[in-house]
Amino acid sequence: MNNRQSTIENQKGERLLRIRLARTGAKKKRSYRVVVIDRERARDGRFVEIIGHYNPQHTPPEIVLKRERVDYWIGKGAQPSETVQSFLKKAPVPAPAPAA
Repeated sequence: MNNRQSTIENQKGERLLRIRLARTGAKKKRSYRVVVIDRERARDGRFVEIIGHYNPQHTPPEIVLKRERVDYWIGKGAQPSETVQSFLKKAPVPAPAPAA
């Protein structure tokens, strides 16, 4: 195991992941992707998966999250950033489908 891998993995060999924002869009026309990314990577670096987006230019700001993927990654140990944590509190939880 090289030094780079040891900074990204914990003692159990699991990757340390974060759910956070990655900036996209042109200058002064910002928008963000909600991504799952290795904890040590740069803000706009290579990510594992896009699980939503946030557009603060809309009134009110548009927040779209794939809730099932967010729950999956949190179950795998990914930790949401403070901003994404606030989005999760604001976003409505979809009602379960009725049993047929």
